[in-house]
Amino acid sequence: MYLDAVLAFVVAMAVAAALTPVAARFARRLGALAMPSERGLATRSTPLLGGLAILVGVLVAAAIWMPATIKLPRTVGTRGSGGTVDTWGLMAGAVLIALVGAIDDARDLPPLGKLIGQIAAGVIAVDAGARVTDVTLPFIGALQFPHDGGALTVVWLVALMNVVNFSDGVDGLAAGLCTIDGVAFAIIAFDLHVGAAGILAALTAGASLGFLFHNFHPANVFMGDSGSNLLGYLLGVVAVIGSLKTNVVVALVVPLFILAVPFLDTSFVIAKRLKYKRKPWSADANHFHHRMARIGFSQRKTVAYLYGWTLMLATLAVALRVVPYHDHGPPHHYHLGWVLLMVVLAAIALAASVYLVYVLEIFKFRRLRERELRRMDPTTSEHEIDQQVAHDIETGEFDRVR
Repeated sequence: MYLDAVLAFVVAMAVAAALTPVAARFARRLGALAMPSERGLATRSTPLLGGLAILVGVLVAAAIWMPATIKLPRTVGTRGSGGTVDTWGLMAGAVLIALVGAIDDARDLPPLGKLIGQIAAGVIAVDAGARVTDVTLPFIGALQFPHDGGALTVVWLVALMNVVNFSDGVDGLAAGLCTIDGVAFAIIAFDLHVGAAGILAALTAGASLGFLFHNFHPANVFMGDSGSNLLGYLLGVVAVIGSLKTNVVVALVVPLFILAVPFLDTSFVIAKRLKYKRKPWSADANHFHHRMARIGFSQRKTVAYLYGWTLMLATLAVALRVVPYHDHGPPHHYHLGWVLLMVVLAAIALAASVYLVYVLEIFKFRRLRERELRRMDPTTSEHEIDQQVAHDIETGEFDRVR
């Protein structure tokens, strides 16, 4: 199945790359265009609906290499088989959410309408068998919720759709992150002996990369909600059937690490909106990529830093599973040399996260802002600088630093 995953990746990539210009022309005819705005980084009208090309790439590769039924390993506290998942049920949910997103791109659906579409896609996935009924946590053990698993899975899938959607704000960002995350999920799924989930993750990554050829700055086309919701749905499904439904202790840690960057971005933005009593789904310009742009980063540099951050965290997630730092079976003896390697990897990832979240967005800005204020008025006091910087960072309203 490793070869199948590679071929699925390549074919999904080729189909998405070939059809993205077609989707862009179709979007222009429909008038589905993203126009320059204060909260966006686009400088010209750009066609949407790139997600339709991603969808076709996914469907073609799935039709060739995905089995009709995905067999899952036994989960904690159960006997016999871990159940099955209907592949084409999953694809039906993918088609639905892509079409809902396409309608939103063309006609601008109200938030409730989009949420209903996301919930419907999640319900279809759960009905197809992508349902989490228990999760094993490190040092805690199994948490079981056999009666609430379906609802929790829908919440998870809807959250992932919105997380990816929120991160789609700068050329190439969402597609690149989903490519990296898809590859990481594929490696982990194969190591957990869920080969079909590995293929699904691989073809998701391939379709994202195929679209990225046309979306990297300066973008010729955007994926729109049709693409961001689709990729969030697919990654959410892969996380469920490729990690969360297994009995390994890193089952929950793995997807949270792999998806950490878009999760942190979304959490930061929603927390800020709630703090100022704004609707969580309201649009603003406080995402990581917006803040990096305001302190002088180009789009390509912003994307490169966020790619690197995601790659480090995804590498750590993969290492948690594939590095033999302990025996996978009880009594879980630990091996000092490999444990030290994991500590080093974790320290690097943590240091990079602190550097990017604080130094690049705040500390560096403070130094630049201090020089700018002193250049304008050499008598500016340290207290006045602190007050101005605190106001700028809190409100996000400050001039671009050059």
